[in-house]
Amino acid sequence: MEFISKLAKAFEEGGFFMWPILAIQLVSIAIIVERVYALYFKRKQNQIAFIANLEDNIRRGEVDAVIAKAQSAAETQPEVQAVARAVIAGAQAAKNFGGKDEIQGKMDEILLEANGQLERRVGFLSMLGNVATLTGLLGTITGMIKSFSAVSYANPSEKAALLAAGISEAMNATAFGLIAAIPALVAFAILQNRANQLAEDLNQGALKVFNWLSFAFDPVALRATHSLRAEAMGNRELGKDLN
Repeated sequence: MEFISKLAKAFEEGGFFMWPILAIQLVSIAIIVERVYALYFKRKQNQIAFIANLEDNIRRGEVDAVIAKAQSAAETQPEVQAVARAVIAGAQAAKNFGGKDEIQGKMDEILLEANGQLERRVGFLSMLGNVATLTGLLGTITGMIKSFSAVSYANPSEKAALLAAGISEAMNATAFGLIAAIPALVAFAILQNRANQLAEDLNQGALKVFNWLSFAFDPVALRATHSLRAEAMGNRELGKDLN
């Protein structure tokens, strides 16, 4: 309780700019909590491990099985939803024989969206940390101006008290600005690194799927062509037999 009372007293003595600093700190805390949940609990670095289970199906040309597995994972495993959606898009393009460019284009659409979600709001922490520091500095300057202005026109008996009050306002604004800025900047560095790791894991997993689909695309297409030709030849032979 004593600490809280001292903190409240320091906040009161800090002047007007303590309120903007408090608002900045609350916003940065909200962003940190939301991003920690999104990047550490909702998303995990297991994208490559997930797509490893699809390699055999892709190489055998079992595109429907790949799509079914990816859809099931997207619905039941939120941590692999992004790469599962990319797999679905790429596999559907391969199933329709759209070619490597179409496979890559469909997967890139999902990856761009997913990477954007990873970095969402993280950049605000750097801005809020800098703004908190500058706001504290502005409070320091205004406190010193107020202090020296008061001393210039005050009675000699009041000068010491007014000077101390102005300096107290200036120092409290500086301290609270740094208290708001330091956690925001530290969290920015940690969360940015986490977002980069998740993006790298996601992109590597999607790249493996693209390579498998691309290498398996021609054999699958050839098998489909041969199947159609065999069916046509069988129909011809059947027609001859009937005649």
